[in-house]
Amino acid sequence: MHKLGAHEVPLRKVFSSDYDFWIPDYQRPYAWEVEQAGQLLDDLVEAVERDDDEPYFLGSMVLVKNDGAADSEVIDGQQRLTTLTILLAIVRDLAEPGGIRDSLGKMIIEPGDELLDLEAKPRLALKKRDQAFFRTYVQTPGRVEELIALNDTALKTDAQKSIRDNAKALREVLVRWDEESRRRLVKMISARTFLVIVTTPNLTSAHRIFSVMNARGLDLSPADIFKSKVIGLLDDEYATKWDEAEVMLGRSDFADLFLYIRMIFAKERAKQDLMTEFPKQVLDQYLPGRAAEFVDDVLVPYAEAYEQIRDFGYEASAKAERVNSWFRRLSQIDNSDWLPPALWAMRHHGDDPVWLDGFLRKLERLAASMFIRRVYTTPRVVRYSNLLRELAAGHGLDSPAFDLDADERAETVRQLDGPLYLVQKTRKYVLLRLDEVLAGSSGVTHDFSIITVEHVLPQNPKADSAWLDAFTAQARGTWTHRLANLVLLNRTKNSQAQNYDFETKKHKYFLSRSGVSAFPLTSQVLAQSEWTPALLETRQKELLRTLAEEWEL
Repeated sequence: MHKLGAHEVPLRKVFSSDYDFWIPDYQRPYAWEVEQAGQLLDDLVEAVERDDDEPYFLGSMVLVKNDGAADSEVIDGQQRLTTLTILLAIVRDLAEPGGIRDSLGKMIIEPGDELLDLEAKPRLALKKRDQAFFRTYVQTPGRVEELIALNDTALKTDAQKSIRDNAKALREVLVRWDEESRRRLVKMISARTFLVIVTTPNLTSAHRIFSVMNARGLDLSPADIFKSKVIGLLDDEYATKWDEAEVMLGRSDFADLFLYIRMIFAKERAKQDLMTEFPKQVLDQYLPGRAAEFVDDVLVPYAEAYEQIRDFGYEASAKAERVNSWFRRLSQIDNSDWLPPALWAMRHHGDDPVWLDGFLRKLERLAASMFIRRVYTTPRVVRYSNLLRELAAGHGLDSPAFDLDADERAETVRQLDGPLYLVQKTRKYVLLRLDEVLAGSSGVTHDFSIITVEHVLPQNPKADSAWLDAFTAQARGTWTHRLANLVLLNRTKNSQAQNYDFETKKHKYFLSRSGVSAFPLTSQVLAQSEWTPALLETRQKELLRTLAEEWEL
């Protein structure tokens, strides 16, 4: 039997000689993006602003570690450890000499101690390919400004790019604070922020623990606990209603429904876990005397609304397909923060498809703009919270939270006009929306198992390619990844076909077996006799104008 340990550990002890963290080569590289790093900082700031003695938990880590030894192989927790180190390094480099600068330096690098036989070395070692970079630009004092100034050619891995981008984003926030505010932040991180560290001396055991901790549907969920509170006050009829709602959605989506209901009621971002907030913000209004009302007027209607949104199954005598088309579009966005306002609309106006059509058009415009601008979680949820408050106050379709100000509209257009192909998360969404608009009143719904985004002018033309005659190196740099040069195909990529000359590519690569294109956007390209920088410039303006009109930018 391998000895298992689990302890709540404050970060001042996490970043101490008790642990010597290293990331094994089989782990994926550091991959957090700006959104996740920014969210971590927002969560920490929120804990600081509460200004109480309540501990703040950052979650759990799983380590392979023997009792009494510092050597710690990180199985789960790399992303947070790395981001926290970046955050501490930024505050260290912004601090005045001495004081917290020295304290933070010791949290990042073990200063060594001859009496204890401790060598001076970083507290955290990334994978071999990235460790020297991390040691040089993050863990070494005074190098963060150099880090954020590095251009892409100096970065050899995606992990190094993430380190630079996250350092830049976090520093842009922290550099605007005064010294005392930064001091309060790192004091809270050191003293009141905790990780639950799970240790085992055996790698197999560690992976089993990690799997169990991340498994879904095995343990009691918050929904199960809430059921015991509500159904315990009612008869079997209501137990059946509850169970039918769970079966209808499935266990995972049913559990998520409680997150959305909490948001609808509280109209603010969650500050604590669902088990703490849902009773206070929702159930306490109904228990003990109105338990049946909670099931009949909250749980069941919202579960039915969620099923219709998720399955694009709204039914009405008119405009039902328009409403379901909005649900299809919104489902392609990479977050579910838009769901609470959509659920509210279905709950309160589900019998009015005309109103729903207008509401969902506005909601999709807002969601798409934030998606394209890569607005991260906190400001995104604040926007939807404001919208829910305005809806509850009766503003309806005139809610100011729907409005995009001049800067938001301009930034949306700027992103659309940039190297769209390189923004992998948004490029297909933008092109599918554009394709729908180009289809006109006939509408278009694509149900292909594969839809890919392809270049007309290829990314890397061969040395003898006709493309090099039509496009200079500068022109290729300008146009290769922009909207005008992109099309949609319902097939997998073909690296050989991507380099065909224009006429051959049109007929062999862009046409389907039936001799037509499934996408109006691609059909436009087929209608061209040549592909030149001048044509792309005109096409870019036309496509941007089409999107700007559709989204009222």
